Amino acid sequence: MFDLFASLLIAQESAPLLVAQENRPTEQLLPHQAPRLGEDRQSPLERSPAPIITEYQEIRPLPGSLNQVPVFNSNSPEVIAQEGILLSTFPKSGKAQAIAHLDTPLEGRFDIFTHHISRPAGEPRTLYQGLLVNNPTGTTRTLRVLQGISYLNSQDAPFRELLPLVNDPHGHVFSGPGSRLVSDVLRGKNQTQFPSVLRIPPYSTVVLATLPIPASGARSTYLQVETDGNVYLANLAKYEVREEALVTRINERGAIVEGKTTRSRPPNLNEWRSLLTQGRLAAPRDIPPVPTRDPSRIVYGRVAGISEGNQWEATVTDPDADTLKIPAAGSAISFPISTTTTGTFGTDQIQSATMLTRYPDTALQGHGNYLVNYKLTFPLENPTDQTQRTALIFQTPIKDDLHNDRLTFFETPPDRIFYRGTVRITYPDEYRRETTRYIHLVQNRGQQAEPLAVIEIPAGTRRTAEIDFFYPPDATPPQVITVETFPTTE
Repeated sequence: MFDLFASLLIAQESAPLLVAQENRPTEQLLPHQAPRLGEDRQSPLERSPAPIITEYQEIRPLPGSLNQVPVFNSNSPEVIAQEGILLSTFPKSGKAQAIAHLDTPLEGRFDIFTHHISRPAGEPRTLYQGLLVNNPTGTTRTLRVLQGISYLNSQDAPFRELLPLVNDPHGHVFSGPGSRLVSDVLRGKNQTQFPSVLRIPPYSTVVLATLPIPASGARSTYLQVETDGNVYLANLAKYEVREEALVTRINERGAIVEGKTTRSRPPNLNEWRSLLTQGRLAAPRDIPPVPTRDPSRIVYGRVAGISEGNQWEATVTDPDADTLKIPAAGSAISFPISTTTTGTFGTDQIQSATMLTRYPDTALQGHGNYLVNYKLTFPLENPTDQTQRTALIFQTPIKDDLHNDRLTFFETPPDRIFYRGTVRITYPDEYRRETTRYIHLVQNRGQQAEPLAVIEIPAGTRRTAEIDFFYPPDATPPQVITVETFPTTE
């Protein structure tokens, strides 16, 4: 997670829908009652100085699954101190460091996601991120960029303190590059720095993009691409190239004098190729994964490889039904989002993407599902004989791997942001007019939340809502989407 903050920004373009959370069965767990993580496998709760609120309710696995679209997924090492190869699917043959290349061609529709931070070991220098594409065939290949966006934290998307829920109809609300990235991707925006079409001659390597990352800067990049045949892809990190140049100037006496100056430039194609063939993996390496279901010992690692799946699309219904009956008044049902091996909320559902290929010291799965598009439809049915008010809520409960009958939250969440990004919700208002809202969310660990929307559903009818978002690259999983029916007022 990022931990940078800048000046206060409150960008409330229209008043958010604020609805008081009405009572469901709850209890408080005082600090001295909370077992230590790893001390008692029967409890998901970590030690905390704050009281914990328990909401008793049903938790179900999220219907659906990831699709099979490959993702070139480069997030390790997250912090770069020494230039080198970040991720290469190029063949191993002809390379000085065969271990740095995964020898995996990509073809057709795939995504590219990268997130890295530059922290030079010596003097501050600009780091350049180079995306290279190789055509291994005797026929010209075409790569089309369907959508491409990249942001720096310092220049394009500084971290700002925001309210937990802010309406954002125009995409002006963001905090950090991950937050801005998912907002723009969700809205279908594109940047002109990426070519719409890239033609790669036979047996050639070309540069798709050269992106600067200043010292202590972070850059998040996402592209949806499509090719008409096999290509290899590499993501490289190389510092600016400094060259001495002769300059002439007129001195104070009016005489022309010559001197030398140092100029900096991005790496050129030949320098990128040299790094690709002769270079090592970028450093320092992240901590390797430690696979275990014990949350006190697990190390997830960071992702560097090809993951499988760029979208989780589902219609959320009851089992063997075409609708989701809303919970009884005063009750709720939750569906986990981006679950990992130690945070399934008792569902045993791990949503982390499968890694098709990876470096040995990187994550075993695509934990976090960064930039995966969750596209969820909720056909809500009211089976009762009274009009019901049902809320859709996006929440960040305390991670739990055991219980599927409760969610736990902090009464006062700690100052640790676990989710920062935009969600789009489409639902019918009280006049059955379709309403679409873009809502930017900031949620701390263990934070309950205000509803994204409250839908009035007459007796014996159904209303359909859609929730659509890209999982932000600076978020920490898991989250849940909760369907809650408010108590009926007499």
